[in-house]
Amino acid sequence: MDLTVERRDLRDAVRGLIARDTSPWRRLCDEIGVAGLAIPDRYGGAGAGLAEICVVMEELGRNLTPAPLLGSAVSHASAVQACGDAEACERLLPAIADGSAIAALAWTTRAGHWDVAEVGYRARDAGGRWELDGEAHYVLDGAAADILLIAASAPDGSTGLFEVDPRGDGVARAAVTAMDASRDLAVVRLTGAPGRRIGGDAAGPLAFARDQACVALSAEQAGAAKRALELTVGHLLTRVQFGQVIGGFQALQHRAADLYVLVESARSLSRAAASAADEAGADSDPDRGPRAAAAKVYCSEVLTKTANEMIQLHGAIGITWEHRAHRYLKRAHGGRYLFGSPARHLAAIAANLIDR
Repeated sequence: MDLTVERRDLRDAVRGLIARDTSPWRRLCDEIGVAGLAIPDRYGGAGAGLAEICVVMEELGRNLTPAPLLGSAVSHASAVQACGDAEACERLLPAIADGSAIAALAWTTRAGHWDVAEVGYRARDAGGRWELDGEAHYVLDGAAADILLIAASAPDGSTGLFEVDPRGDGVARAAVTAMDASRDLAVVRLTGAPGRRIGGDAAGPLAFARDQACVALSAEQAGAAKRALELTVGHLLTRVQFGQVIGGFQALQHRAADLYVLVESARSLSRAAASAADEAGADSDPDRGPRAAAAKVYCSEVLTKTANEMIQLHGAIGITWEHRAHRYLKRAHGGRYLFGSPARHLAAIAANLIDR
């Protein structure tokens, strides 16, 4: 699935900036406006869509560039926009759009299911104000976030979204050591923390945010797989064994060709899912969840396969700390379980097909 001219220009601009700067987030926001791509212009964004976000995510994935785009501008911003609270959008989205604030959505339990009916917090009415207790795990950029959005079960049995001051009373944040050191994750614990409810029932906005994040993550995984394959092919064309470059051996050519087919199909599926999501918008779409799940599962599997083959085809150097191959493998394993495991997504897809 080819990119439009505008998206190719966006890709080239992001790729060039990342190549020149090892910590490019601030410049990506100031010079290209990546944080506001999918945020409406009335809130300071570019009014583009998930497809443009995925172009950037592919480039971030290529070099495993640390950036809060997935958690702040996709997951959190999607939940806020879908909650239907115009005042909250006006208050929260401009700072996210210009990159001056990093936002985090704290939601899932230690099990890491990202299920709308399984949230890590409880909300109680404390004499006209909300107080929240509990903890969420795997919170993207949770330790550094300037804006914190909490998904909590309300006394009436519904799930609500609550804005909490991340530096306020009753809030404890702890960065966690993850397999993928380039992904910032945290545990956020609340003990009687005051919160401000935004919107109504949050089940729909949370599901929408998860689906958007799954598609964005699939683009990152496809980009990482593409780069891992490029590096592997480069090694096959330069490594000499038995008097010839190892890329001349037919068995290795077949393995590289198989990876190429997997990587290109992953990129196509991710881009198709992003385009379909933009066409549907935040409106009810029975195919949105299965489509996002399919992209996430397939791209997870492709990156895992490609990273494994990268290490195998590099030989002994592929398992050394100095070589970058282990970083792609760690990103693959970490991403597999972010926003729900492949097994849970596949079960959801199967259930959706059976219900039809």
